[in-house]
Amino acid sequence: MISSALTITNATILTPQGPVKGALRTEADRIAAIGPEVTAQDGDRTHDAKGKLLAPGLVDLGVFAIDKPAFHFGGITRAALMPDQNPPLDHPARVRFAASSGKPDLWVHPLAAATRGLEGSDLAELALMRDAGARAVSTGRRWIADSGTMLRLLRYCAMLGLVVVSHGEDSGISGSAVATAGEMATRLGLPSAPAEAEALAVARDIALAEMSGARLHIRQVTTRASLALVRAAKARGVNVTAGVTPAHFMLSDIAMSDFRTFARLSPPLRCEDDRRAVIEAVGDGTIDVIASGHDPRGPEDKRLPFADAEPGMAGAETLLPLTLTLVRDGVIDLGRAFELLAANPAALLGVEAGRLEVGMEADFAVIDADRPWIVDSDKMAAAAGNTPFDRQPVQGRCLALFKGGMAVG
Repeated sequence: MISSALTITNATILTPQGPVKGALRTEADRIAAIGPEVTAQDGDRTHDAKGKLLAPGLVDLGVFAIDKPAFHFGGITRAALMPDQNPPLDHPARVRFAASSGKPDLWVHPLAAATRGLEGSDLAELALMRDAGARAVSTGRRWIADSGTMLRLLRYCAMLGLVVVSHGEDSGISGSAVATAGEMATRLGLPSAPAEAEALAVARDIALAEMSGARLHIRQVTTRASLALVRAAKARGVNVTAGVTPAHFMLSDIAMSDFRTFARLSPPLRCEDDRRAVIEAVGDGTIDVIASGHDPRGPEDKRLPFADAEPGMAGAETLLPLTLTLVRDGVIDLGRAFELLAANPAALLGVEAGRLEVGMEADFAVIDADRPWIVDSDKMAAAAGNTPFDRQPVQGRCLALFKGGMAVG
């Protein structure tokens, strides 16, 4: 449905050139005007931002479930759905269904399964899934161990113009590990794998991306060694980008000390030095995307011994405030925060969103960046409250959300 025009007044508008005080006006589902001289016209719907921040709607790259209440609470207007569904997104019909599942108030961008059944051997029908709405191709939560298969995948996706989203963890080394090898895993007696399992996978995938000329996005890069590999690859012109979730810059493996399964993640939490390396990499531009990894898991998956619990956290509601801690700590500025949360993931997916510019889709959020609140796993909007940040005070809240110029919720 074509919406009537909307004008957001009295806002601090976060444009790619910097903050601008004034108003933003939309026509149909696009941004029509931005600036101090913009005013509402006859018949416009209006929303008074009361001086608060008007920022792009978040583009969450790599969620495991479509969880609208949590996404809307967190200011997310678009979400890229991982192929790890039941059944996997390895068929055009499933991709087409997923692509239409959130409309009109949430755009879902399916990531096509790289291989049939995500088993890492036979390539799936990638071109047909692209035509059905897939915005990228993903190996899911698994690493493709066969280098020949991975090279064929990268070459084919380079030809199709699709980004390959890979999981950086050498499964031959990580096996059934649930923790990173080190003092904490030893103390808790948990099956663990060395952090080098990530660096080996990242090194292999970067080498193949360089050979094939494909665009590679490593969804979570969480160790100092892996980040150094990405940094060096970028310096020599490899088309590689890196992502991370807030858990890996906020928490180290000390968070597992009481066997709390909300801290059972994939990849597992790392040592304090790796956590600091992630923060440095966000600051120096090595990391391109911060995503929630949203994966709500109920008691049947989490109320188990640590080694038996399923990995994952409900991250959509805390994505914005936890990223804003990096702004308050002086690691990045506000503009860079929304590049990581919106502009860069939108560019990877090839969608006209993530930036407040004339002509872009009218997806934006009114945000109080300083509003304090306390994360409460019992009161979350998510389908399940499995967050490792339970009871943590945070700052930053979405006050109003608009998708295609229409108010959400």
